[in-house]
Amino acid sequence: MTILITGGAGFIGSNFIPYYLKSHRHVKIVNVDKLTYAANISNLAEVENNSRYTFVKGDICDRTLVESLFTKYNFDGVIHFAAESHVDNSINSPTAFINTNILGTFNLINVAKNHWMEAPNLPKEQHKNSRFHHISTDEVYGSLGAQGLFTEQTPYAPNSPYSASKASSDFIVRSYFHTYGLNVVTTNCSNNYGPNQHDEKLIPTIIRKALLGENIPIYGDGKNIRDWLYVKDHCMGIELVFNKGISGETYNIGGKNERNNLYIAKRICEILDDIKPKNESYKKQINFVADRPGHDYRYAIDATKIKTKLGWQAQESFETGILKTVDWYVKKYNV
Repeated sequence: MTILITGGAGFIGSNFIPYYLKSHRHVKIVNVDKLTYAANISNLAEVENNSRYTFVKGDICDRTLVESLFTKYNFDGVIHFAAESHVDNSINSPTAFINTNILGTFNLINVAKNHWMEAPNLPKEQHKNSRFHHISTDEVYGSLGAQGLFTEQTPYAPNSPYSASKASSDFIVRSYFHTYGLNVVTTNCSNNYGPNQHDEKLIPTIIRKALLGENIPIYGDGKNIRDWLYVKDHCMGIELVFNKGISGETYNIGGKNERNNLYIAKRICEILDDIKPKNESYKKQINFVADRPGHDYRYAIDATKIKTKLGWQAQESFETGILKTVDWYVKKYNV
């Protein structure tokens, strides 16, 4: 079985590939990644010499490349991580988000359909089990108030160019199931954290700024809430949905770990006070800055469906996961 992974040098993909190769000894993986600023090929050093792993530098918006890869490797499945994902960047420069997240997803799924299907609703015999797994986000659902959870039935209400582009890609994938009968699944996850995340994201930024003695920037009053999911738990959820999920279905993957941004910053500072103490607490470096435009107040996922249907649940609480995460970044930054 040969699987195409897109964006595998990014944060979640670079955690997923080594995990999946270890768990599935019969699988070969081809990783195509454009290697933008958010990717780091060194994150995959542990698999670069694995005979079942192949890396291809390329852009999913390049239709000719995508077609050539399907012809060469005759993929049995696609797990589509590749995306522009930083909300601030989408506000300042939305074009790349429209191109990669919408047009890139269309390229991939359209080529997959052409390669795997004889006609609408009729897969080729050798591809009767071939599956397209689309990785998405809880941000497509918009913003929650103080109560409630996002479920798979929550209406879409994206509020940023990033989330709008991901919502568009979700609908494209959905349409290929309903129109062509393509074997697709979609997962919408909450905020991931853990090893290999790009330095620009919230948790690595807090750790890095703290260690460097710089101001730790927190948007607004720091009360915006996210549901935090340890990346290795997310990888296990993706594995389950890809292998056992029902075609055409969406599964929400959340850590059930709601924390506001100010709590995150203070907790990280407390951990650093313990493991790398200095004359005063790192909390003194917390600095409130102007809020992000259209900053969603709260995200929280109801993961009941994936738990009851597939038996998944997060193994890490936020308190255990953040200890592992801070330790990993302290070693990385070596300050």
